[in-house]
Amino acid sequence: MTMISKLIDAQKAFFLTGDTKSIVFRKKMLLSLKSELIKNEQIIIDALYADFKKPVFESVLSETGFVLSELDLTIKKLNSWAKPKKVFPSFLNFPSSDTIYYEPYGTVLVIAPWNYPYQLSLLPVIGAIAAGNTVILKPSELTPNTSKIVENIIKTVFEETLVAVIQGDAKVAQELLKEQWDYIFFTGSVNVGKVVAQAAAQFLTPTTLELGGKNPCIIDETANIKLTAKRITWGKFFNGGQTCIAPDYIIIHNSVKQQFIEALRNEIEASYSSNPKESADFARIINSRNFLRLSKMLKNEQVIIGGEINEETLYIAPTVIDEPSLESEVMKDEIFGPILPILSYSNEDDIRKIILRYHKPLSLYVFTTNRKFSKKMISTYSFGGGAINDTVIHFGNPKLPFGGVGSSGTGAYHGKHTFYTFSHQKAIVKKGNWLDIPVRYAPYKGKTKLIKLFLKLNFDAIYNDLST
Repeated sequence: MTMISKLIDAQKAFFLTGDTKSIVFRKKMLLSLKSELIKNEQIIIDALYADFKKPVFESVLSETGFVLSELDLTIKKLNSWAKPKKVFPSFLNFPSSDTIYYEPYGTVLVIAPWNYPYQLSLLPVIGAIAAGNTVILKPSELTPNTSKIVENIIKTVFEETLVAVIQGDAKVAQELLKEQWDYIFFTGSVNVGKVVAQAAAQFLTPTTLELGGKNPCIIDETANIKLTAKRITWGKFFNGGQTCIAPDYIIIHNSVKQQFIEALRNEIEASYSSNPKESADFARIINSRNFLRLSKMLKNEQVIIGGEINEETLYIAPTVIDEPSLESEVMKDEIFGPILPILSYSNEDDIRKIILRYHKPLSLYVFTTNRKFSKKMISTYSFGGGAINDTVIHFGNPKLPFGGVGSSGTGAYHGKHTFYTFSHQKAIVKKGNWLDIPVRYAPYKGKTKLIKLFLKLNFDAIYNDLST
């Protein structure tokens, strides 16, 4: 038996003790985690900087502060989330009371990515604990400093029978996926997501897959160009463009294209100075492999802003490309870096032809003051989530489910949605004994009309119940 198998067996044995089903126990663990996270905040920020020069502000906003906010919300709301929910009973089952109970799956595997190595490691762990599961976390090997700090925090707070960390590369991930889990939560690329899905299918293991895609950003002729450029600059180049919901390419009405380019140029300079390489607010590419992948996208393209690269420091400037071919490298797959292609359109059919070339994106953004246009765009195309007149901000509201659709992912989380993701919803009907309506029992002769009436009454009663 391997070390991984032994650890899984130990967690499964602990789960069977029933200790994790106690809400008091779960909140105690989450409060202990909170204390340790607060204590280590500066160490975490330093680790993020060491891994890929992540600015302090971005580390607090998208990593340490974000995690603490989610943790506080979970602790505050856990009792109400976990409380069994009464629902309007079926008329067919009268007399009865119908209830949804939330129970943990068991032992959960979380595989985290490198681009937000702290946040995307801990958010699913928090949700899994809140729901009463045991957890094994595999953080990214590409951010060794942050991953080590995460491991140290978890070892300090939890017994490994409740939460454990296994470090390693893709080979370790492959070994983990050979095991039988009760739930798998994966964040990463589409290609690796397919591997995870195939492994999970062997045991019919439920999964959440947080993936990615080519996220369009549509700008029509009515948009506030200056503000649009400012918000796109922030959303695109935050974290060095290494964000799964960042705008991947621009589709802009040809009448405002040049105006937008100039506004974008001004906003990039205002944000990162005329020499972004010296800016403390601009992150670096995670490693040489990704640097080389991104630099190849710049070859033979019309670079109109930026374009400077430095392999030694893994620096790629905030870069804008004008009208690349849809067959080019930069338009084939998700960019995941500080490169922004701009495509122009003259009518909605042009937009349609571009967007439908790709699988369903994780995000879509529309900049316009035309309500009819924005409504049409968000209703016409299928995507995970998005925003009108801004970028990436939907990620920050815990009341909104975050997740993809189709090849951009399955399942959703954040806030209560994370708790529900890691909980099996068990439906229970408690039937009264003081009355037993005989219509359902054989023999059925002469009962067909009556059962049709019962079904109609049942539908009407449930439909009219405002609590459903």
